[in-house]
Amino acid sequence: MQTLTREDADPDERRPAGPLYVPVRLGSAGGQQVRFMRTPLGVRTAIGFTSRERLTAALGERQPWIRLAESALRSLAEPLGVTTVTVDPQLTAPAPAAAPAAVPVPPPCARRSWSAVTAKHAFLDRCPEVY
Repeated sequence: MQTLTREDADPDERRPAGPLYVPVRLGSAGGQQVRFMRTPLGVRTAIGFTSRERLTAALGERQPWIRLAESALRSLAEPLGVTTVTVDPQLTAPAPAAAPAAVPVPPPCARRSWSAVTAKHAFLDRCPEVY
């Protein structure tokens, strides 16, 4: 995983060759918008992958993508305050699984009607949290 900022720019530094595979999402106007993620420290970052296989391995088969040069990705991100580009992130959380349906759990001591005082005391002995 590479995280690149303008301050890190070094002509001798190895950088990805060619356009990146950049994940996108459907925008409110129906167009595509670049997806931003967060680093483990919570900083927003633009992400790109050097191959479609790496994008698929991290984000799944159904993730839409576009091809962009790193400089173009950076230019799109900067006006939004995102100054970091992460290439080939590997430490991603898996997509959340569907939560199982909640099963109602009856309270441990359900109220019961009683007609005699002794029944009331017997109930309170079994369920002291009611009163």
